[in-house]
Amino acid sequence: MAAAREDGEAALPLLLPRAGAGGGNKEEASSSWWRLWAREAGRVGYLALPMVVVSMSQNVVQVSSNMMVGHLPGVLPLSSAAIATSLANVTGFSLLIGMASALETLCGQAYGAKQYHKLGVDTYRAIATLLVVCIPLSLIWVFMDKVLVLTGQDLLISHGAGRYMIWLIPGLFANAVIQPITKFLQTQSLIYPLLLSSIVTMAIHIPLCYVMVFKTGFGYTGAALTTSISYWLNVGMLVGYIVFSSSCKETRTRPTIEAFRGVDAFLRLALPSALMICLEWWSFELLILLSGFLPNPELQTSVLSICLTSVTLLFTIPFGLGAAGSTRVANGLGAGNPDGARSAVRVVLSMAAMDAVIVGGTLLAARRLVGLAYSSEEEVVSFVAAMVPLVCITVVTDSIQGVLSGVARGCGWQHLGAYVNLGSFYLLGIPMAILLGFVLNMGARGLWMGAVCGSLSQSTFMSAITFFTDWPKMAEKARERVFSEKSPEAGP
Repeated sequence: MAAAREDGEAALPLLLPRAGAGGGNKEEASSSWWRLWAREAGRVGYLALPMVVVSMSQNVVQVSSNMMVGHLPGVLPLSSAAIATSLANVTGFSLLIGMASALETLCGQAYGAKQYHKLGVDTYRAIATLLVVCIPLSLIWVFMDKVLVLTGQDLLISHGAGRYMIWLIPGLFANAVIQPITKFLQTQSLIYPLLLSSIVTMAIHIPLCYVMVFKTGFGYTGAALTTSISYWLNVGMLVGYIVFSSSCKETRTRPTIEAFRGVDAFLRLALPSALMICLEWWSFELLILLSGFLPNPELQTSVLSICLTSVTLLFTIPFGLGAAGSTRVANGLGAGNPDGARSAVRVVLSMAAMDAVIVGGTLLAARRLVGLAYSSEEEVVSFVAAMVPLVCITVVTDSIQGVLSGVARGCGWQHLGAYVNLGSFYLLGIPMAILLGFVLNMGARGLWMGAVCGSLSQSTFMSAITFFTDWPKMAEKARERVFSEKSPEAGP
């Protein structure tokens, strides 16, 4: 961890020295470039790879719960749990993840500026704000069964989903603590505590979920209760690490009234962060809902669900790279090192490009295996194989935008990301999906092509914003943001 606090570590210019200057030559310049690239790539990998595992482990908690429920008699438990999980993600967890992402800007830049006390203050502020947000969200969840009935959903499934979501409410409040703590540790490059806690949580969750679902009287609601218990277990491990670890000695602080005075400053970043993440997340969920109105909805919805599940799993790699890029960029800007931040962007984008080529190519080559992994029906397998080329385009755009979204969070221009996602998906992507899917009768393929249009637009705009970013000005803004609040030790 000491390497993460090294002075000037972010200063990794990737511009080649001029050949012939000072007796140098092209060979030496090329060797120097590769050494610098490899050094920064090593730091990005140190952050990104554990975050990929963390993201996968957190997904496994929800997926394994639904898998357990799927082995109960009848289709009602799985239908209820699946709908409840999707609604919980859309109406609750996605919002908390988005709002907590503001800490990637605040804590990341404060850490780069060595204003270590601000990390603790900003994290307390985020936790307090997110806990308050959970109150109205939990009330919505309590009455979700009635909302589903009003929207025309099956009565039994609606009541089942409502019961499941009620047992998920403790997990919602746990996430209000987990997400800020995750950003608190991530921005300090303290990744391995997150890795270990998520793996331990997953390892405990799976057998505990089995016991709660099959060996007690809870049935399918036991999966929701176990999910909540697992989230709070994760909270306990992370809080214990922060309290007792010497790695957090400089950044942990006592909760003070100061944490509540700057809520407006936090919300100015948290709300655009939430919109940037949620607008994209919701657009793909909307595609699944729209597929229910297509001819042969069982087939169309199944295929789109398989494609979306596959893309979500593969997105864990760009997510990890984006988290690493966000940390490196925020630390560099906070330290007043715009060249280091710009260099980190170049390196992480090159790694994202390699990921897109490798993963996209592999997926295209194994396109029939994707369908076979989910179904033995030839109709489904063939349809999925036909969709895979479009899915590969989404994999490429996800690799780019996953990293660029991380750069946006590191810089603090989430509001621009929110505008881009609003325009790309709701002014272009969704209307194109409706036109192609329903008007031109292209079905699920047309819906996904509309999403591809939105993703391409999003990646193009985000790339343009990043390309034209004035990095010295970004560094100045970061320093202004960090030092805008007085240190509690500074006095009047």
